[in-house]
Amino acid sequence: MVTLGSKISSLRKAKGIKQEELAERLGVSPQAVSKWENDISCPDIMLLPRLADIFGVTVDELLSREEKKQTQIIPEEKRKNIDDMMFRIYVNSSDGDKVKITLPMPLIKMGLEMGMAMPQVSGNDALKGIDFTQLISMVEKGVIGKLVEVETSDGDIVEIVVE
Repeated sequence: MVTLGSKISSLRKAKGIKQEELAERLGVSPQAVSKWENDISCPDIMLLPRLADIFGVTVDELLSREEKKQTQIIPEEKRKNIDDMMFRIYVNSSDGDKVKITLPMPLIKMGLEMGMAMPQVSGNDALKGIDFTQLISMVEKGVIGKLVEVETSDGDIVEIVVE
């Protein structure tokens, strides 16, 4: 579950804004922003619309406890180095089990180059037809977020997200 503080922190970093700059734009102290991001305190309710505007999200998205994994294409000048990104696989089974696999992108690239298969993925019928080399190519072209979502016939949901 995502906290308001962690969401403020990740949105701020994604926009390339320093804590001091955000504090100045909102008329609060940098310590206040730090406390928000560390879940020690929360921003005043009157600041939420301004925060949402600065981050380019709605107040609902800002307050949502769900992690937003939408797919986006990042312009070349704003892209992170692919070697600094994470490859995440989420499996939510119909019987309530939740599995999260997080691997650094360099490890995925190296494994694919060596012809390795990930047992957690290759053994899953829902993911057998996915071309991971093609997914890496998409990420290199600036596509991030949720790249794949598959629901199996038994109700399991599998997502592949790159962040």
